[in-house]
Amino acid sequence: MKESRLLHIIKRRYASKWLVLIFDVGIVLITLFLAYLIRSNFQLNFNLGIVLKQLPFVAIAAIFSFLLVKSHKGVVRYTGFKDLVNIIIGTNILATILLLATYGVRKFNLDTAYELSGSIIYIHLLLNILALVGIKFFVKSFYRSLISDFQDPTKVIIYGAGNSGMITYDAIQSDTRSSFEIIGFIDDNPKMIGKKINLLNVYSLDQVDQEFIDKHELQEIIISIQNIDPSRLLEITTQLFNYNLKVKIVPPVKNWIGGDLNVQQIKAVKIEDLLGREQIIIKNPVVEEEYSNQIILVTGAAGSIGSEIARKLMQLNPKSLILLDAAESPLYDLQQEFMRKGLSNFIPEIANVRDNDRMEQIFDKYKPKIVFHAAAYKHVPLMEGIPYEAVRVNIGGTKCVADLAVEYGVNKFVLISTDKAVNPTNVMGASKRIAELYVSCLKGKGRTKFITTRFGNVLGSSGSVIPLFQKQIELGGPITVTHRDITRYFMTISEAAQLVLEAATMGNGGEIFVFDMGKPVKIFDLARNMIFLSGKTYPDDIQIKITGLRPGEKIYEELLADGENSMATYNEKILIARTKPTDNKTTKDLIDEISNINISSQPVEIVALIKKIVPEYISNNSKYELLDQSKKL
Repeated sequence: MKESRLLHIIKRRYASKWLVLIFDVGIVLITLFLAYLIRSNFQLNFNLGIVLKQLPFVAIAAIFSFLLVKSHKGVVRYTGFKDLVNIIIGTNILATILLLATYGVRKFNLDTAYELSGSIIYIHLLLNILALVGIKFFVKSFYRSLISDFQDPTKVIIYGAGNSGMITYDAIQSDTRSSFEIIGFIDDNPKMIGKKINLLNVYSLDQVDQEFIDKHELQEIIISIQNIDPSRLLEITTQLFNYNLKVKIVPPVKNWIGGDLNVQQIKAVKIEDLLGREQIIIKNPVVEEEYSNQIILVTGAAGSIGSEIARKLMQLNPKSLILLDAAESPLYDLQQEFMRKGLSNFIPEIANVRDNDRMEQIFDKYKPKIVFHAAAYKHVPLMEGIPYEAVRVNIGGTKCVADLAVEYGVNKFVLISTDKAVNPTNVMGASKRIAELYVSCLKGKGRTKFITTRFGNVLGSSGSVIPLFQKQIELGGPITVTHRDITRYFMTISEAAQLVLEAATMGNGGEIFVFDMGKPVKIFDLARNMIFLSGKTYPDDIQIKITGLRPGEKIYEELLADGENSMATYNEKILIARTKPTDNKTTKDLIDEISNINISSQPVEIVALIKKIVPEYISNNSKYELLDQSKKL
């Protein structure tokens, strides 16, 4: 307790800047005497009285020089390169003043006591630089040593022996608050391996095994490679996680504060860093023009995707943004968030998209010109047990809002769909596919352009595996995974919202936009990585339990259905799915029929009609597989 209190006092106390100035001036006066001593070959054969007479003048000149460069304002324990530059500039200003004073004395025949020889001034300058820099770095080193006596150092290796790695090394070494002790570097360049940098060895990644870790008591790896390929980052972290090592990463140069790397900016690798692909960023100057001064309606606005779409839309200066959701509390939270930001051009509305009268009232009142339809039920196991609700909301709700969009002359209607609509194996995915089919049937009806966006799982969205795994980790495990080989496409909430906004901008009506989302991610690997990122170990601290596929769940998701292919757009990350032609009239009649199902309808009857509309819907691990078998017979 005493040590921690003493450490707290040491860390919190800083020397006064005036005390630092007095100390620096004192060093300058001492070095003046040493300069005379060196000039006279360490013999006291110079006039000591003249030196004493010069001291006040040199002190005043030093004070002026140091105040000019503000070197006294630097915190000694954090002395860095910029402080070193200030000291050099300040001492050179002092030498210049002394040279000018000497010149003035000689030119105007003033008191020769203030005349310093050129050799004394230059020796004095060199001594000042050596003494001031040396003492400040000594104090810094002493402070760092003192702090380390109270806390155990974290032994780390920097991954990357190039420029970025050296900047990281310098940032750690110059930060006295850092507890990192660097024991070496790792690099992928064979020419670097085996060499030394700042007396530290450069290793290859293959050399980092359990024996190496135990020998060096290695605890963390700091990845300091600018523009590292995401797949390579995933490969590196997966290998290092196997040894229960913590992995941190240096941010891109553009994110450095004031152009300088700060140790506090070195953060642990996040789960979104481990998607194995570059984060998708869409920059289109037309987007702002598309939404500026428009009346926009977002259904499902309180959900994960809907709320992020709303946040991004609010940045684009819409005339009015109608936030519609049936969930009161989340919508209230979004309203409060916008109000805290000082935003006012939004209107929250509590309503259910399957309530035709209420929705017509909203369209008539606000007359939106752009609609983002994100309202939907999305949980596969729940909808598998209650197909009536999936039909009423995902199909009926979409039909209601889409029909009103045509009736009220909406310019663009954007449907938020899912990769589970592709070759669906469950009720939820099939209901979303029917929603896609319905809006495609409305193409050419009125002025409304109908656009669909289709993407995979969204990191951090409600109901996704990330929050579930986080909760299971907090409870001590186990993490439940339905199948060891199950894979999913993932994207961040920000990416999903960007896709939706960009699709609405580029869409001309009738398109289904999909992302090039790279390779799918194994859920088992995702779970294991999340355990390591939480500071736990697998399987010692947290175990992973395989529970078996849930009803309607499939091992692999797809972004394109059988018979579909894709067409490129001007953005290489966004593709347009070319769908199979359908009989719009027959499809629309069937959708009209299923939208009017009675609550007394049996689940099997409802699912049978869904399968009639979506022939490629083949149930998996579900009681509705009987319908597929009877169809074959």
